[in-house]
Amino acid sequence: MRRSLTKSEIVKRTGDIERIFSTGRRYAGRNLKLIVCQNSLDVSRIIVIPVRHYGNSVQRNRIRRQIKEIWRTEKHAMIPGYDVAFLVYPGKSTDHASQRTQIVTLCQKAGLYAQS
Repeated sequence: MRRSLTKSEIVKRTGDIERIFSTGRRYAGRNLKLIVCQNSLDVSRIIVIPVRHYGNSVQRNRIRRQIKEIWRTEKHAMIPGYDVAFLVYPGKSTDHASQRTQIVTLCQKAGLYAQS
């Protein structure tokens, strides 16, 4: 398994981000919101957006890395063809296991996991 996400697995274009926010379905958890929108690609893409007042740059980049790592390790079990945005809100910091549980639960609510 790759140790990082490829460029094709990350949403970068402003138009794609606006499409996710305008047409995507929203799912909320504690300190985290998931927005899911279908794309016409054979790969799912991700973007992590900490809100404006989420700590300093070190904390914002750390939460981005943590969520991307959880996504990277879980993406093999997910259905491809979705653009996914994670909005992260400030709050009590949680450990890696509880973050993983929250992200997996939100992705299951959104129907991103393949039925097995």
